[in-house]
Amino acid sequence: MSKKPHLSFWQIWNMSFGFLGIQFGFALQNANVSRIFETLGAKVDEIPILWIAAPVTGLIMQPIIGHLSDNTWNRWGRRRPFFMIGAILASIALIIMPNSPTLWVAAGMLWIMDASINISMEPFRAFVGDMLPSEQRTKGFAMQSFFIGTGAVVASALPYILTNWFGIANTAPEGKIPPSVQYSFYLGAFAFFAAVLWTVLRTKEYSPEELKAHAEAEGLIAGETHGEEISEPGKVSRVFLNRSILWISIGLILSYIIFHFGFHPELYIFSAGLGVYGFMMLISGLIIRSGNLKNGIAVVMHDLYRMPKTMAQLAVVQFFSWFALFAMWIYTTAAVTKHIYGTTDPTSELFNQGADWVGICFAVYNGFAAAVAFLLPVIAKRTSRKFTHMVALVAGGLGLISIYFIKDPNLLLVSMVGVGFAWASILSMPYAILAGALPANKMGTYMGIFNFFIVIPQILAASILGFFTRDLFGGEAVYAIVLGGISMFIAAATVMFVKDEH
Repeated sequence: MSKKPHLSFWQIWNMSFGFLGIQFGFALQNANVSRIFETLGAKVDEIPILWIAAPVTGLIMQPIIGHLSDNTWNRWGRRRPFFMIGAILASIALIIMPNSPTLWVAAGMLWIMDASINISMEPFRAFVGDMLPSEQRTKGFAMQSFFIGTGAVVASALPYILTNWFGIANTAPEGKIPPSVQYSFYLGAFAFFAAVLWTVLRTKEYSPEELKAHAEAEGLIAGETHGEEISEPGKVSRVFLNRSILWISIGLILSYIIFHFGFHPELYIFSAGLGVYGFMMLISGLIIRSGNLKNGIAVVMHDLYRMPKTMAQLAVVQFFSWFALFAMWIYTTAAVTKHIYGTTDPTSELFNQGADWVGICFAVYNGFAAAVAFLLPVIAKRTSRKFTHMVALVAGGLGLISIYFIKDPNLLLVSMVGVGFAWASILSMPYAILAGALPANKMGTYMGIFNFFIVIPQILAASILGFFTRDLFGGEAVYAIVLGGISMFIAAATVMFVKDEH
C-alpha cells in the first residue's frame, strides 16, 4: 500500500478544467436572472422568492448526488458520469432560459438549470479529495477557484461585450429578453458542455480498490466510525424520533405566528423548512428502527448527525459567508440601477446600462478571484488557512458595505476587489480545511452535506430579504447589500474557532 502520488500541474489543470464551464452557468445565472425576472414583470421585493428554486434544489440534490457518486463505479469512473449528465442537462437549460415567455417559466427554468449544475458541481468537490494527497488539496481547490474566476469573468461580462464590441442590442420590447442576454446564454451552454467534456476525457479516476488502499496507507479509514453506514442504530433512532417532534412543533408554531399576524407569505418558506427537517428526521428514525441501515435518506441524515467537529465549525462560517453572497447576487442589479443610476424601469436604456455594468462588476470580482487564487496557498503556508480566510472575508465585507457610499459606477470596481478576495477564499479554504477531516469513503456524501450550509442561508435569505427590503428598508435594495457585508464580518469572526487538522 502507498499514499496517493503527487499529480503534476497539468494533471490538476485537466481535472479542474470542467469548473470553467460550470462557472459559465453559475455566472450567467447570478448576473442575469434577476434582470430576466424584472424584465418579465417581477417587483423588486418579489425577486428573492423567485430565487428560492436554486438553494432548495441544492439542498435536495447535493447530498443525493454525493451519496450516489460515492457508490458508483463503471467504465467512465466514479464522479465523471455525473459531470457529463449535469453538463448536458445544464446546457439545454441555458439555451431555454433566456427564451422564457413568462415569469413563472423563467422561475421554473432556474430550478431545472440549478439542479443540472448541481449534478456536475458537487462531485467536482469530492474529486479533489479522491485524486489528490492531503498536501496538494489546497492547490487543487485553488485551481478550481482559478477556473471559477476565469469562467465567471467572461460569462459575467458577455452581455456588455456583445453590446459594446459587437453591436448586439441590449434592449428589447417590454416583456422580452434583450438579444445580448440571449446570445450570452447560448455561448454559456457551449462552454459548459465543452469544458466538462475536456475533464471527462482527459482525467482517469482511481478505482474503489485503489482509493481504499491509498486511504488505509494514509490512515484515513482505520478506527474511523464515520466510515460505517449507521453506527449505534438504537441510539440514533431514538435521538431522531425525539428531535423530530421538536423541529416539527417549531415549524408549526412559527407558521401559525406568520398566519396570525398576517406576515408576508414568503416567511412560510423558513417555517416550513424547519418542519420538513423534522419530518426527515422522523422518517429516518423510523427507517433506522426498522433495521434498514443502508437506506440513502437515513444514511445522509445519520452522517449529518455525526458530522466531524471541524465540519460543524466550518458550517457556521459557511452560513454567514453564503448569506452575504446570496444577498449580493439577488440585489446588486436592483441596488445599482436605483441607488447609482437612479432608475427602476427595466425597459429604459439607463436601467440596462446599469444592469450591464453589474455584469462587469461581477466579472471584476471573479477576475480578481482568479488572479489571487494561486496566491492564497502561499499566504496560507506562511500564516495559516484560517487567518487567510478571515482576512479575505473582512475584505469582502468592506467591499459590500462600501457600495452604499458610492455614486460613481466606476468606483464599484474597487468594491469588487474586496468581494473577489473573499470569493477566491470561500471557494478554496473551507474545502481545503474540510477535506482533511473527512473519511475517504464518505467524501462525496460529506461534501454534499457540507453544501447544506451553503443552501440553508440562501433559503433564509430568499425567505426574509424580500420582507426586509419591502417593510424595513423602504424598497432600497442597497440596504440588503449592507446587511450582506455585516454577515461577511460575522463569518470572519467565526473562522478563528475552527480546528484545522493540518
